[in-house]
Amino acid sequence: MADFLSLFGSELGATALMTALFASAVYIVLMIAVYIFFALALMSIANKTKTKNAWLAWIPIANIYLMTQIARLNGLWTLAILVSIIPIVGGLVFMGVSVWWWWRIAERRNRPGWWGILMIIPIVNLIIVGLLAWQK
Repeated sequence: MADFLSLFGSELGATALMTALFASAVYIVLMIAVYIFFALALMSIANKTKTKNAWLAWIPIANIYLMTQIARLNGLWTLAILVSIIPIVGGLVFMGVSVWWWWRIAERRNRPGWWGILMIIPIVNLIIVGLLAWQK
């Protein structure tokens, strides 16, 4: 342990490093859990709307294509993700497009379309996706 501490010059530096590593590990585990939740939910929504290739929910970018198929939009709408590379404005535009997609997906599940707007709100979006996926 003494060698480890000497690398950082003090016990305080080692504590800060360990705290940062722990926080990073918790963040990574949390993000993996959220990704798995969204993939399972999107796959369930695709199955309930009888959309082909529900397994695409597990593949990044392909899951966005799957959302367009569930919403009954042209698959070229997947390219809307490219607008997000434009600083600030692109992210807002893609958020608007995403809300529109979720609006249509909610309607396909016979839910109010305005649920798509709620997808902007963190934590609430997890609840909405869960309701769309697993509520009868």
